Amino acid sequence: MPNLHTPEGATHLLQAFASAFLAILFLQSGIDKVVDRRGNLEWLKGHFAKSPLAGLVSLLVTAITALEIAAGGLSAVGCALIILKRDSTLAFYGAAIAAVSIIALFFGQRMAKDYAGAATLVPYFLLALSALYLLAAR
Repeated sequence: MPNLHTPEGATHLLQAFASAFLAILFLQSGIDKVVDRRGNLEWLKGHFAKSPLAGLVSLLVTAITALEIAAGGLSAVGCALIILKRDSTLAFYGAAIAAVSIIALFFGQRMAKDYAGAATLVPYFLLALSALYLLAAR
């Protein structure tokens, strides 16, 4: 374990924390969509009823669920690998898929004209972008 009170140690901590945050965020969201698919579909069908995406809700929920579980799973395993082996490769790809997921969610919110909901995604997107930079191989 490196001395954490150095720039290298701080980077190591930032990588682990960012990966852990993305893992929690996306695994919880993705698993919720699997466990309560019916409830999520009902709510989302109402949310998108007046948007051009109205007829695609079921397909889009499946796609975003897969993206979220992939982002969360890669981030979780990546976080463990950062801590145990100092290898950020999987965490990097988890952050990349997280960014894609957030862009998809942002697009959906904008199409549904839920501008406040879209705005709440901005900090998560900035975290995903920051994580990509932190986790890039040096």
